[in-house]
Amino acid sequence: MKYTLIVFVLTVSLLVSCKKGNNSSSSTSSTDTSYNTLFIPPTVSGTTFNLTLSKSSKQFFKTGSATTTYGYNGYSFWGPTLIMNKGDNVQMNVTNGLTDTTTVHWHGFHIPAKMDGGPHQKIAPSTTWSPNFEIMNNASTYWYHPHLHEKTLEQLTMGAGGLIIIKDPTEAALNLPRTYGTDDIPLVLTSRRFNSDNSFDLTTHAYGDYELVNGTINPQVNLPKQFVRFRILNAETERAYNLGFSDNRIFYVIGNDGGLLSTPVSVTRLVMGVGERYEIMVNLGKDEIGSSILLKAYNSNQAFGFPGAEPATNGAFGSLLNNKDFQVLKINITASTTNAITTLPTTLVSNTYWKSTDATSSISTAINGGQGGSAFYFDNNYYNYNTINQTIPLNAIVKWTFSGGNIFGHSIHIHDIQFNIVSRSSGAIADYEKGWKDTYFIHLGETVSVVAKFDDFSDTTWPFMYHCHFPNHEDDGLMGQFIVK
Repeated sequence: MKYTLIVFVLTVSLLVSCKKGNNSSSSTSSTDTSYNTLFIPPTVSGTTFNLTLSKSSKQFFKTGSATTTYGYNGYSFWGPTLIMNKGDNVQMNVTNGLTDTTTVHWHGFHIPAKMDGGPHQKIAPSTTWSPNFEIMNNASTYWYHPHLHEKTLEQLTMGAGGLIIIKDPTEAALNLPRTYGTDDIPLVLTSRRFNSDNSFDLTTHAYGDYELVNGTINPQVNLPKQFVRFRILNAETERAYNLGFSDNRIFYVIGNDGGLLSTPVSVTRLVMGVGERYEIMVNLGKDEIGSSILLKAYNSNQAFGFPGAEPATNGAFGSLLNNKDFQVLKINITASTTNAITTLPTTLVSNTYWKSTDATSSISTAINGGQGGSAFYFDNNYYNYNTINQTIPLNAIVKWTFSGGNIFGHSIHIHDIQFNIVSRSSGAIADYEKGWKDTYFIHLGETVSVVAKFDDFSDTTWPFMYHCHFPNHEDDGLMGQFIVK
C-alpha cells in the first residue's frame, strides 16, 4: 500500500511537470479524494504560553496501525503556532510529559542564553521549565524544537516542534496577506521512513521516504484566487529543497529567517537548507477557479553534496524521494476572499546590514571529519558540554567564517543573533539570502562568511550554541558553544 501511494504521488508530479506550457492549471477538479487535506496547526496568542510535550499517535496511512508520535498540547504531531508581538514580555511554561528528558529551543530568538533552550536547559520528565524574556526579534517566522544533545534527532522525528510568528508595527503597516490559514499558510516540510507496522524508523538515516507537510502525507489545500503568503520551514533531518511550481511561474520571496527583505525578490526556484525559513508570495489571481497547481521540489540532478541528491533508494543515505522531482503540495484555486490582496508591495522594510569592514573581530571555524562514514566535528573537536569553544566580547561585531570540508554540505545555525551573509567562495550570494538570517546551507567544499553584532546578553555561565542543523550531525558532535563576555 505504501509503495503504491508513493509511486502514485511521484507519477502525478512527473506528469504535471511535463505540462510547463499550459497556463497554471494541472487539474480542473477543486477537490481530489486521493489527496489528504493539509493540516493547519492552530494558533495560541498572548503573553503567557503553556506547552506540554507528550506521547501521542497519528493515522498517517489509510490502512494499518496508527503511528506513535510526540506532540505539544495534545496534538497528534507537531504543536500549535505561537503568535507573539515584538516588545512583549512573554512567560513560557514548558511541561515535559515524556518519560525522557527534553529541552525546547526558541530557534532564531535573541534572548539570554539561560532562556535559550539549548542542551543545558534540560527539562526532566514530569517537570516544568518556565523561562521569560522580551521579544526583541523582527516580525518573521521562527520555530521551537527539542535540542537535547544526542536526543534531538529522535524527538524531532517523533514530531516535537512548532512554529512561532512574531508580529511588529512595521510589518503590520504593509499590505500583505496575514489571515492565518486562509491566505497566510504555514508549511513545515519534512519526510519520514516507516517500519512495516507504521511506526517511525528511528534507526540512523538521513532521509525519509514519504513527504510530510504539516504532518500530512500527500496534502492538498484550497486557496483563494489572489496573492497568497506561505511561511515555509525546512524541518528535515538532512534533505534540502529546490522549491518551485509545476508551471514554472514566478513567485516572490519577501522574508527569510529573521525578517522581511528590503524588497521582494522574484524567483522560479528557492533552495532551502535544514532549519531555514522563507516567506513567499504567490499570485493565484490569474488562475481559474477549480484549477490547481503543484508546489514541487525540483531535487533531481543536483550536484553531489546537495542533501537528497544521492541515487540510492534505501540504506542510511537512501530514500524513495532521492534525486527526484517530487510533489510537495497540491493547491486548488477557489474564489477570492473579501478584501483580497491583489498587488505586491514594491518595497517592504528598510534594512541596514553589517559589512565585512564593520567587523571588530573575526572567527574561523572548520568542519572536519566525515571520512569513511565517521562523525563530523568542528575544529578537530567533538562537542563537549563543559568546553567553551569561543569567547566573544559583548557588543563585538564579528565576521564568522565556516569552511565546509570535502565530504558533504551542511546547514549552519548560530544561536543568539541574526547575521547577514557577506561572502560565498562558490560564487554570488542569492538575492533572497540577502537578509537577516540565523541558518544557512554551506555547500560541499565551500567557505561562507557572515557578520553579526553580539549585543545585549553577557553571561559567563550559560553558553549559546553553534552547530550543523542536521540533527543527526549535531547529535554526533558537530556542535560548539560560545559565551558573550
